[in-house]
Amino acid sequence: MKLKIAVLPGDGIGPEIIEQALNVTKAICEKFGHEIEYTYGICGAAAIDKVGNPYPDDTHQICMESDAVLFGAVGDPRFDNDPSAKVRPEQGLLAMRKKLGLYANIRPVTTFPCLIHKSPLRADLIEGADFMCIRELTGGMYFGRPQGRSEDGNTAYDTCVYTREEIERIVTLAYEYAMKRRKKVTIVDKANVLATSRLWREVAKEIAPKYPEVETEFMFVDNAAMRMIQWPKDFDVMVTENMFGDILTDEGSVITGSMGMLPSASIGTYTSVFEPIHGSWPQAAGQNIANPLATILSAAMMFDYAFSLKAEAKLIRDAVDASMDQMVRTGDIQEAGNKNYSTSEVGEWIVDFIKKN
Repeated sequence: MKLKIAVLPGDGIGPEIIEQALNVTKAICEKFGHEIEYTYGICGAAAIDKVGNPYPDDTHQICMESDAVLFGAVGDPRFDNDPSAKVRPEQGLLAMRKKLGLYANIRPVTTFPCLIHKSPLRADLIEGADFMCIRELTGGMYFGRPQGRSEDGNTAYDTCVYTREEIERIVTLAYEYAMKRRKKVTIVDKANVLATSRLWREVAKEIAPKYPEVETEFMFVDNAAMRMIQWPKDFDVMVTENMFGDILTDEGSVITGSMGMLPSASIGTYTSVFEPIHGSWPQAAGQNIANPLATILSAAMMFDYAFSLKAEAKLIRDAVDASMDQMVRTGDIQEAGNKNYSTSEVGEWIVDFIKKN
């Protein structure tokens, strides 16, 4: 099989972790006899510095011509600390989502037995937790218009907008994934307050009868935030709108004990993007200390979701599990008294495991 991949390292630690994920991807392709073609593109602050645009047309064209996109991270404190900045790295991320039709962000939240003690929650609450957050990506307040500030600058406004078609698409996807899992869907909204949430609930109630095997529950977002901490094992597939999903998925990420372990997939109309959920961590850029496992696991999701290559994805996950068991870990997740491995050392160990197994 020929795999055509766009590689967008982005900012901060992005280039370092992407390098390791790409090395793992190459090793898998060599192992299973696939041909890989990859093209680099710029985005985020790196692209602003070079061409003044956080998602240049050339980068978009590279993505459109690829079967999948392997993406690092965007973000730079130069822009975070300047509220007057007209162009920001994150605008490139939003533009990429819109132009590629990336309508669904899929974040699996799973626990690693060897990291349970690092979770802020009690072990008995999270042991065995395994659920999927599906976040709508192209609608809601982040894209709604009108948006802006009054002439005197003392009033600001954002508009939350959703169409029936956008909701049908994402909710149907959630039910399809639930059918492959434990057959439970939780629709998260704020239907007691928001008109958009009432439309979400109305559309979901129309779709639910088409999946009689799936249990459906509706939950207000504030309640969902509490229940994720109280009973994370109760969830299977959670689906929600853009801003709620942005907040809840970050909350879910810390349940596992490390944000540096979780991958994600953004499913699109034209292609799909695979990226770690953590940020660009600019303070660590160039130090070879960042945890590459979330990005490597994102590559596993790429093989699984973009190419339907299950055995290849499984071998990557097996290699990551083995590295954890053998204490080949970066400092953020290493146990006291053991060596802190560098970003590249972890990547090299995983590549070696793939070649030998």
